[in-house]
Amino acid sequence: MEGPTAAREGPERVCLDMVDLCRRALAAAGVEAREVAAAGVGLPGPVDTRRGTTLQTPNIPGLEGFPVASFLREQLGVPVFVENDANLAALGEWALGAGRGARHVLYVTVSTGIGGGIVLDGRVYSGAHGSAGEVGHILAVPGGRPCGCGRRGCLEAHASGTAIGQIATEALAAGEPSRLREMADPVTGRVTAAQVAAAAREGDPLATRIWDQAMRHIGWALGDLANILDPERIVLGGGVARAGEQMLGPVRAAAAERVLPSQAGRLDIRLWALGGDAGALGAAVHAALATGQAEGIGGR
Repeated sequence: MEGPTAAREGPERVCLDMVDLCRRALAAAGVEAREVAAAGVGLPGPVDTRRGTTLQTPNIPGLEGFPVASFLREQLGVPVFVENDANLAALGEWALGAGRGARHVLYVTVSTGIGGGIVLDGRVYSGAHGSAGEVGHILAVPGGRPCGCGRRGCLEAHASGTAIGQIATEALAAGEPSRLREMADPVTGRVTAAQVAAAAREGDPLATRIWDQAMRHIGWALGDLANILDPERIVLGGGVARAGEQMLGPVRAAAAERVLPSQAGRLDIRLWALGGDAGALGAAVHAALATGQAEGIGGR
């Protein structure tokens, strides 16, 4: 069950909409509120799990510092545990999806932006300040394209779904020949990452060049991260991952170029298994872990 985010109406409205979704989901499942032991909630950006709030949310004005956990707890009448949304997707895939059976999992989502979550020994690793897993802001191209974070050359600025579409759009505007021109929005001239992937599958030279470069950037970053974290498994998710083997193959090849020889034969990169449900399922797992009800989850 999902609904729009009324970002411009303030944090209280956003949270009340979340409460409404929860109540509708319970009704649809035939579950009474008194049967719920706890709730897990994913928030964008770095999260202060102790205070139950998010530290940086440029897309939802006013949510920074808003007491999300306590507000929702008062509305729902159950304990509420918050965590970064990508971390929860990582937890979901670790417990119930492509990471099941592994102790240490790195999850990377490639969609509008690029994010990540780290699960070590069955626990989300958030870092000292709740900012661990910001994979999208690894440097990919020194002095490269501007990123939404205010810096240049970040992985997100060169390989996210948004970036892939934007790079292709700019190439068309510069007059490069491509079948993408027929696929572009007739009003704005913009193309999407999905369209770039489709054109690349058909052998379009421009689309192939843009797609392959983006996948190399992702793979190189994963190889570097594997050298640092030594994960048992890396899981790729997000909208771009819907390209399947077209993404997985070149990413694996590029990661193999960067990983240390000692890691080469053990690097295990897979596509997500839970799709768009990974975050919601991870939130449930997070709440279960927080309340000591995680028996049988993730091999426990």
